[in-house]
Amino acid sequence: MADNQIQDASSLAEHRYTFILDDVLEQGSVTIRSLSERLGVSRETIRRDISELAGQNRLKQIRGGAISMTQSEPDFVKRQTVNAEGKKAIGFLAASLVPDGASVIIDSGTTTQAVARALAARSNLKVFTNDITICLQLGRINGNAVTLLGGQLQSHEDSVVGWDAVNSLSNYCADFAFVGAGAISSEPSLFDFSRDASELRGRMLDAAKTRVLVADHSKFGYTASHRVSGFHKITHIITDRRPVQEMDDVLSSCQLELLVVEKPVT
Repeated sequence: MADNQIQDASSLAEHRYTFILDDVLEQGSVTIRSLSERLGVSRETIRRDISELAGQNRLKQIRGGAISMTQSEPDFVKRQTVNAEGKKAIGFLAASLVPDGASVIIDSGTTTQAVARALAARSNLKVFTNDITICLQLGRINGNAVTLLGGQLQSHEDSVVGWDAVNSLSNYCADFAFVGAGAISSEPSLFDFSRDASELRGRMLDAAKTRVLVADHSKFGYTASHRVSGFHKITHIITDRRPVQEMDDVLSSCQLELLVVEKPVT
């Protein structure tokens, strides 16, 4: 192979490495299938790239993909700026399911905060949440009654987790639960980045009649370190872009309704 061809191949590989590492940093995990589709190269090429990066201790190789070295959720402030319009649209569609006077469990996170902002137009809601921002958004307005779940304050965002929060949910039964996602795999399964968060989200699904997963398109096709129980209980998934065909087919076989917002709300 000529020197210039070797140089071109090396440059393309470095481009893929940067793309893969950026994806791992933002999402926490990546799949070989998704990377192959988006980069337009074979799965074997992506598998070799991941092996190379794992050998450099820049990520951890797992079956079917890779995870970050720390396997932690991206910073909350950074997540607030990612796909803000898509999350706003998800929030409006989610809120359209909820009538005045309903009881609602709302998970913490940037997408669920978008749901809460849209719910500010409702009145006489009974809200249970572990998110301090959501508590302030919906409390003391329109006759709402808001309960902030007890628990341990997280170090990286304004919400609480832990067994106190999990156990307190056994006292409630709500009309709706709106739960976020760390990642949604093609099995399909719901994942999160900590045991505390995964336990709490699973209990939220248990405590409601209508169980709604709100997640933008970036969460599909990935895994994280902790599985959330109860995916089969989810009644709706609301997202801003239809998943890739393989994932779409899997979800279509589940007993749930996939709602896709095609156009952002202005």
